[in-house]
Amino acid sequence: MTRREWLRNAVFAATAWRSGAARSYGEGAIQMKGRSARDAVDHVLLGAPDLDKAIAWFEARTGVKPVFGGIHPGRGTRNALASLGPRQYLEIIAPDPAQKAFNFQIDLRKLAAPKVVNWAVAADVDAAAVTARQLKYDVYGPQEGSRMRPDGSQLLWRSVGVLAPFRDAEVDPMPFFIQWGRDTRHPSEDSPSGCRLLAFELRHPDPAPLGTTLASFDIAAAVTKADRPILTATLDTPRGRVLL
Repeated sequence: MTRREWLRNAVFAATAWRSGAARSYGEGAIQMKGRSARDAVDHVLLGAPDLDKAIAWFEARTGVKPVFGGIHPGRGTRNALASLGPRQYLEIIAPDPAQKAFNFQIDLRKLAAPKVVNWAVAADVDAAAVTARQLKYDVYGPQEGSRMRPDGSQLLWRSVGVLAPFRDAEVDPMPFFIQWGRDTRHPSEDSPSGCRLLAFELRHPDPAPLGTTLASFDIAAAVTKADRPILTATLDTPRGRVLL
C-alpha cells in the first residue's frame, strides 16, 4: 500500500464511504481551547480480528452489547457501536469476511485480541487541515462521508486525516478529525448506552513530539513514555471500571 493510499484509508475510520454531494454542516461546531484528550474524543476505535467475537468480548467485560453498525465497501471492514456518553462512542472495527479486499491502514487481521488502535476528534475539519499543513504534514481531505441508518435517515459528516510519524503496525496515536452534519444525530445518541468514558490516555516511545503536535490542535494530552504506541480508554460500565 502506498503512503497516499494509507492516508486515504485513514480518513474513513469513522465507518463509511465517501459521498460527493454537497452537505450542510454546523459552522464553528467545536471551539478547541486546550481540551483534554478525554474531552476531545468523538469516538474510540477498538480494533479486532473478528467482529462477533469482539462484540461478545466487550459485552462480557462491560455488560453492554454493541449494536452492528455497517460495512465499509472497498475497505474490507465492518463495525459495531456503543455509546460512551454524550457526543462520544466506541466503534469496534474488524475485517469483513464477505469482502476479498482489505485496505484498512492497520492490519486488524493480525491483532491477537481487541485493542484501541486509533481515535477521532470532533473539530472544525477545515481548521484542522490548515493546522496540519502548517506543521508540514500530509493531509487527506476534508472529505464528505455518509451512511444510511436502519430507519432510512442519513448520517453525514466531514473528516480529515493527518499523516504524522507516530504510528506502528498496530496503533496510530494521531487522531483523525470529524465534523458531523448540522442535522445529523450523533451515533452516541442511538447506540447502546450504559458505558461512560472516564479517561483516554496516550503512551509513546517519543512522547514530547506527539504531545507537542496534539497541542497544536488544541488538545492538551499528557503523553507518557512507553516502548511502543499505546492508547487506553477507561470506561465506567454496569460491571464497574474497565480498561481497554
